Amino acid sequence: MVNAMMIKKGLVLNGLIMSLFLFMSKGLAEPLAMNADSSIPAEIRPPVGHTPELITHAKGDQIYQCSLRDGQYIWQVQAPDAKLLDDQGEVVGKHYSGPIWEYHKGSQVLGRIIKKIDMNPSAAIAWLLVEVVEHKGKGLLAGVSYIIRINTQGGLAPSSGCNANHLGSEKRVGYTADYIFYQ
Repeated sequence: MVNAMMIKKGLVLNGLIMSLFLFMSKGLAEPLAMNADSSIPAEIRPPVGHTPELITHAKGDQIYQCSLRDGQYIWQVQAPDAKLLDDQGEVVGKHYSGPIWEYHKGSQVLGRIIKKIDMNPSAAIAWLLVEVVEHKGKGLLAGVSYIIRINTQGGLAPSSGCNANHLGSEKRVGYTADYIFYQ
């Protein structure tokens, strides 16, 4: 729980620093106690009243499979396969098909994507708001209700190579992202 407390304090500090910067650089007369989620687009923010519990960085792959849909060959996303890292770069969990997020201290959650925003569609997979629909274990993720994926890099479907000769084949595409888990 110390790690979660440090993360919460870090979010508040980041929010205050960002507020101070905006106040000083643009002369905004807004209160300095800005919401820690202010840099997250409103469309993917969790409902009011939910607070950040954990932030992790993900590094891994998006797995795609060559499929035939409506007479066209396309790379269809199958699942993520990523390690979840803390702010020191230590592995603290994993993210995989479901989508499931598993924390190393005995808890996991299953999510359902409820909103997407393409922040940089030519270079990175979408930012997401995910609602948790199932919990397992009693660890840090046991009280999580929402997850957002932000700061994505890479992970887009391959642009070529899906045809009749490759039907059913899989390709992994590297990606990174940040996941914020909300109670």
